[in-house]
Amino acid sequence: MSNKNLPLGDKEMRTLADTLETPFHLYDEKAIRENARAFTKAFSWVPGFKNYYAVKACPNPEILKILKEEGFGADCSSLPELILSQKAGINGEDIMFTSNDTPPEEFKKAYEMKAVINLDDITHIETLQKAAGIPDLISFRYNPGSDRTGNAIIGNPVEAKYGVTTEQLLPAYAKAKELGAKRFALHTMVASNELDGTYIVETARMLFSQAIRLQEELGIRLEFVNMGGGIGIPYRPDQDAMDLLWVSSQIKKLYEEMIVPAGLDPLRIVFECGRMVTGPYGYLVSRVRHVTKKYKDYVGLDSSMANLMRPALYGAYHHITVVGKGDVPANHTYDVTGSLCENNDKFAIDRQLPEIESGDVVVIHDTGAHGHAMGFNYNAKLRSAEYILQEDGSVRMIRRAETIDDLFSTLTS
Repeated sequence: MSNKNLPLGDKEMRTLADTLETPFHLYDEKAIRENARAFTKAFSWVPGFKNYYAVKACPNPEILKILKEEGFGADCSSLPELILSQKAGINGEDIMFTSNDTPPEEFKKAYEMKAVINLDDITHIETLQKAAGIPDLISFRYNPGSDRTGNAIIGNPVEAKYGVTTEQLLPAYAKAKELGAKRFALHTMVASNELDGTYIVETARMLFSQAIRLQEELGIRLEFVNMGGGIGIPYRPDQDAMDLLWVSSQIKKLYEEMIVPAGLDPLRIVFECGRMVTGPYGYLVSRVRHVTKKYKDYVGLDSSMANLMRPALYGAYHHITVVGKGDVPANHTYDVTGSLCENNDKFAIDRQLPEIESGDVVVIHDTGAHGHAMGFNYNAKLRSAEYILQEDGSVRMIRRAETIDDLFSTLTS
């Protein structure tokens, strides 16, 4: 079971909502730091362990700076994400750049930054060579195809646009080596928001097998394997977080059974998790505008799917707390909605909640990843501000809300 607590008491949360313009995203710095440290500690047996935080989850330089201080790197997939990481003080091989239909200029920037370049396709070797050259260290994203099942969110690997196939893997490394690469790594990403730890353990087994194959057939010794991200968070109160200590212990057993006898020790193990690092420690704070009765009962908020797209996009569950009504029976059934001209602009459907009134403060949980980051301007909605609850208890703005002028700032006339 996961506790869906607020980072502040009811009185403090209501005062914050009265002081700041709602809606806004709030992040809990202390909780993020403690979670980052726990992740690193769970894999302390791995020499040089590192999590490359997936910048796409929460692309705010202030969040990236906090994670840099905790020893994290950055996982980037675009030029702006590279620049965001650089501005946060993350550089060189602390950046993992995973290409995906990548233009030459982005390869060039990653090369110049000395980031670890992780190629998504065998044809990208030539693109990279023409754009910048082949770096000393090169990695490939591996797609196991029918040898592995993807989970529900990421889909079947055979259907995925990502990665080098099993048949292409050896030729890809051989070609990179021929063109001058001297150091090698291997990456995969076959899960998303996964709570079953055995899935992560089996991912390690898969990568270890390929590491042995590369050594035996090409004489290529990997420096590290990147397990990707995909570790989920318990969005629902009845779900449990993944037991990282158990996962780590099982991967260690596999390491001792497979990697050590193959003479590949030491082999670094890294991740690129984003959601599980910051996701549970972000909150979308909103206010109730209207409570209406039609064929169903609706709670209309001042936020919308422009602030949090996941429920509309995936049918995803996000827990909802009505501030000050934690002890009130949840005996009313509501659809909780935004104000966009789209009928799927709903945060919850048929959700049991306390009786709600106009003016109530509502907090939507677990928005610290893929929340503000997926915002948009449909209906000319303005993206909301981001704040951080600092370790000393103060609240600081880390991104202002958009204004009407921002909507016109890119126009040419």
